[in-house]
Amino acid sequence: MIDLFSTPRVKNLLPKYTQFINEEVIPLEMKLLEVSDFQQHENLLFQLREKAKKMGLWAPHLSEDEGGLGLDLVEFAQISEVMGNTPFGHYAFNCQAPDIGNMELLESYASEEIKSTFLAPLQEGKIRSCFSMTEPEHAGSNPKYLSTTATKEDDHYVINGHKWFTSSADGASFAVVMAITNPEAESPYERASMIVVPTDTPGFELVRNIPIMGEEGAGYVSHAEIKYTNCKVPMANLIHEEGQGFMLAQQRLGPGRIHHCMRWIGIAERALDLMCKRAAFRQISTREVLGDKQTIQNWIAESRTEINASRFMVLHAADKIEKHGSKASRVEISSIKYYVANVLQQVLDRAIQVHGALGITDDLILSWWYRHERGARIYDGPDEVHKSVIARSILKNY
Repeated sequence: MIDLFSTPRVKNLLPKYTQFINEEVIPLEMKLLEVSDFQQHENLLFQLREKAKKMGLWAPHLSEDEGGLGLDLVEFAQISEVMGNTPFGHYAFNCQAPDIGNMELLESYASEEIKSTFLAPLQEGKIRSCFSMTEPEHAGSNPKYLSTTATKEDDHYVINGHKWFTSSADGASFAVVMAITNPEAESPYERASMIVVPTDTPGFELVRNIPIMGEEGAGYVSHAEIKYTNCKVPMANLIHEEGQGFMLAQQRLGPGRIHHCMRWIGIAERALDLMCKRAAFRQISTREVLGDKQTIQNWIAESRTEINASRFMVLHAADKIEKHGSKASRVEISSIKYYVANVLQQVLDRAIQVHGALGITDDLILSWWYRHERGARIYDGPDEVHKSVIARSILKNY
């Protein structure tokens, strides 16, 4: 990987994860994606997870006391890249979004009751979860602007609202819901709270899995529209304190963007590998292959350089988060979020172009990533918002 950020643990674990991904997960990925009924494949995924546990590779992000390997953010980021080589890499080790973000959130801020009821089985891989914040009626780029409410009734919250892009809600056991609990708070940043809502609660309605460029997906590989209608949960399901939802969202997003970016780098590495194999062996005449053409060579060189730059940027950001926290690393986090998302789009597009007609078919994994990762430049903050954060920080010095 990169000696500058490597550790003895990473050097020991990286070959093991690489072998597991290449030999156990990638051979199954097209089968796992070929039908919309995710439930049909849960047994295969369960078997992968059991193998990961037996090999001592389970949940590298969790502490050893919680059944994991105790890697810090920088170490896990390097392992996360390898997992990103396939859509089910993170799932095989129980460190997939949105569950990993919810684990980190609940571990740091939830009550002991919430931890025992929801966090423990989530860490063990017995259940899945989802994160319910974005609303179709409002700009997702402004998390202060919400309509979903949680009003107090005796010792319960009654939640009413409309959410969408609640990823992986299909089959999830609970949602972490962002809702307005303190509408009269002077600061708009102190009006929302986060509440755990079991998905079997009356009033929780999964309306649909939203089609992504024509593919609605299922189970873990889906994005749901949710309606909360008089959805009643105990006040004990509150995470941390009332009015702290925005703060919690920011804490969740810092490490979360590291996770996403390293996964994207893993995707880009796989796409570049496919591009190079195609360029080296695809004949365009009896004397030439695609790789003989300067345009193709340019794409390969540009992709290699951009991926390397992305990796250093992300690991530098992860290191700063570890040492100084997410708030102090805001510019670095925004920088990697928009930059790596764009590198991913460019590398995928070049790889598809090099494959010609084959590239846009579902015979290869490239088309699936092209559909589902276009959102990388939108979710967790669109490019434009992150660029504005960076520019405003720079201009303060003038």
